[in-house]
Amino acid sequence: MIFGGIDTGIDLDLTLARLLLAAGGSLAVGCAVWAAALLCRRWLPVLTQQRSLWLGAQVAVAVVFLAMLLPPSDSLRVLPLIEIVEPEAAPASAVPAAAAATHAAEATRPAPDLVAVAADRPASAWMRDAGRAWLLLYLSGLAHALWRWWRAQRLLDTLAASGRALTGADHAGLAPDQQALPLPVIEVEVPMSPMLLGLFRPRLLLPRHLREVEVFQQRLIVAHELTHWRRRDLHWSAAALVLQSLFWFNPFMRLLGARLGWAQEFGCDRDVLRGRPPAERKAYAAALVAQLRWQHRPAGMALAFGAHDGGAGTSTLAARIGLIRTPATARGAWPRALALASLAAVAVANFALQPALAWQAAGPAIEPRPLLASPAVNDARLAAAPAAPAVIDCTVMVDAASGATLVREGTCDARVTPASTFKIAISLMGFDSGVLRDDHAPYLPYKASYASSNPSWRHGTDPAGWLRESIVWYSQQVTRRLGAASVRGYVQAFDYGNRDLSSVAGVTEAVAVSELSPTLRISPQEQTVFLRKVVNRKLPLSPHAYEATARLLKLDAMPAGWEVHGKTGTAPVQLADGRTDRDNNIGWFVGWTIRDGRTLVFARLMQYPVQSAGYAGPKTRAAFLDELAQRSL
Repeated sequence: MIFGGIDTGIDLDLTLARLLLAAGGSLAVGCAVWAAALLCRRWLPVLTQQRSLWLGAQVAVAVVFLAMLLPPSDSLRVLPLIEIVEPEAAPASAVPAAAAATHAAEATRPAPDLVAVAADRPASAWMRDAGRAWLLLYLSGLAHALWRWWRAQRLLDTLAASGRALTGADHAGLAPDQQALPLPVIEVEVPMSPMLLGLFRPRLLLPRHLREVEVFQQRLIVAHELTHWRRRDLHWSAAALVLQSLFWFNPFMRLLGARLGWAQEFGCDRDVLRGRPPAERKAYAAALVAQLRWQHRPAGMALAFGAHDGGAGTSTLAARIGLIRTPATARGAWPRALALASLAAVAVANFALQPALAWQAAGPAIEPRPLLASPAVNDARLAAAPAAPAVIDCTVMVDAASGATLVREGTCDARVTPASTFKIAISLMGFDSGVLRDDHAPYLPYKASYASSNPSWRHGTDPAGWLRESIVWYSQQVTRRLGAASVRGYVQAFDYGNRDLSSVAGVTEAVAVSELSPTLRISPQEQTVFLRKVVNRKLPLSPHAYEATARLLKLDAMPAGWEVHGKTGTAPVQLADGRTDRDNNIGWFVGWTIRDGRTLVFARLMQYPVQSAGYAGPKTRAAFLDELAQRSL
C-alpha cells in the first residue's frame, strides 16, 4: 500500500521506494529459483537440460518483481506498507474550540503501550533518499548494460563484414544436401569458433581454419550451428538478454542466463547426434576438443552462438562429452512440464511469504491503539462522551482547502453513531486493500445466513449497488474479508471519531467493525475533519481508493451547479443513559461539494420521528440539498 498525497513529488518518491523494495524482492526470488534449479541438477539432471527451465526461471523472477508493483486494487498484496509522509501544520480554524477540548480530554487518558497512527509518524526520509539513490544507480547500470550490448554487436557486425560469403560448393563442411543454404554463410580469418549471429538477419560465421579438420567433423560442426538456427535459440537468448539487462543488479539472472546457454548447447548436441552410431558420436566429441584451440571470442557478445556458448570452458566441454558418450534417455513433454510446475511452485511460495493477501489482510502495517478490554470501561467511556441533545439538528460546512468554517448551525460536537456514513470509510479500506476492485467487482450473491432485516437488500450486489442502496450485509462481508484487526487499524489511522470498534458481549466481530458498531461514535464536526483528509488525500491510502470511492458517492445532477458526493445514514437516537429512543431516528448526510474549482466538506445531522414517512437519512439529504441551492457561499 502506498501512503500517498496530492503532491506529485511524494508520489514519485513512493514509486521509487516501491521499486527499491521490488528489486530486493527479486533478489530473494532469484535466490529461491536458483536453489530449486540446483536441486534439479542433483536429482533430476535430465530436467536441467531443458532450456525452458532456465528461461522460465528468469521469467519467474521478472513476474514476481512486477507483481510487487501491482496497484493495491489487485487481488494480491505483496508489498509491506510504505510510508512517506510530509509533515504539515493543520490550519488553526480546522478544529473549533469545542472539538479541540474533546481531543485534549482524550489525550489526558493514560497512554497505551503501543500507539502508532500513521498521521503522527515522522517522514521516512531514509526511504525517500534510498529510492532516489537507487534510481540513479539503476539507470547507470542499465546504461552500462546497453552500452556493452551495443559494443558487442558492433564488433560482431565488423567481424562479419570482414569475411567473404560462401556458397554450398565453396566449403567441404557444407553437406551435399545443404547446397541451398538456409541462411548466409561467411568465412572469416579470425581464430574463433564457428558462430551463428543475428536475430533479425541471422548469419553463420565459419573460421578459415575449420578447413583443417576432417570433412565429416566439419559437417557435424556446421550441423550443430544450423540446429541452433532451426531451434530458434537466438530468440530464446534475446529474451534472456533483455531480462538480464533489465535486471542487471540481480546476479541470479546472469547465472540463470549462463545455464540457459548451457542447456541450448546440450539440446543441439542431442539433436545432431540423434540416431548416429558410436563412431560418429566419437568423431563429434573429437571435433569439440579440437575447437578448444580456436576458442577466441570477443567478450560480452550478445546475440551469437559459438561452439562453447553457455558457460564455455573445459568443465562445460567435459560435461557435454560425457552426455555424448552416455546420452540422456528421458524424452517427451514431462521434463518441460515438470520444469514449469517447479517454477510455478517457487513463485507461489514467494507470494505466500509476502506480508499479506488482500482477501486475508492482516491489517495495515500500523499497530492499532489497544482497545480497553473491559466492556464496563467502554460503557464508562461512552457515558463520559457528550450526550446527544434532546433535538438533534446540525449543519457544518468547511472549506476543504483552508479549513475555514463557513457554516456552523446547531450543536455539532455531540458524538452519535455514524450509521451508514461509515460506509465511506469501509469503501476506502476496501478499495485500498484490494478487497473491492472496481465499481462492479466483487459481485457477491445474497445468502440466507446473512439474515438481512431489510427485504429489499436480499439480493446479490456489487460495490456500486452496495453504496447506492446502503446494503449492510455487503459491508459486513467486506469487513470480514479485511479482518477485524485490519479494520481497527484503518480506523486508528483515519482518526475516525472516537476510534472505538470494541467487541462487546453479545456482538459478533462482523457487527462490531461495521456501521452497526455499538461503540463507534463521531460528531458532525469530526465528520468534516475526516472528510477534509479524504478530499485532500491526506490519509494512508492508494489513489485508486480515493478515486473509486468518490466516483461511487457522486450524486446525479445537482442544483445551482454544485457537484455533490455524499452518503446518508439512518439510526435510532441513543439516550444519555445508553437506551434506544424508539420514537426518534437520526438522519445523516455527509460528504463534499464542488463548484467553480472550490471544494466544501459538509455534515448535516437531523432528527425525525420514527413514524414519519421515509428514512431519516434520505430526508436529511433532501433538506441539505434544498438548503445548498439557497445558500450563498
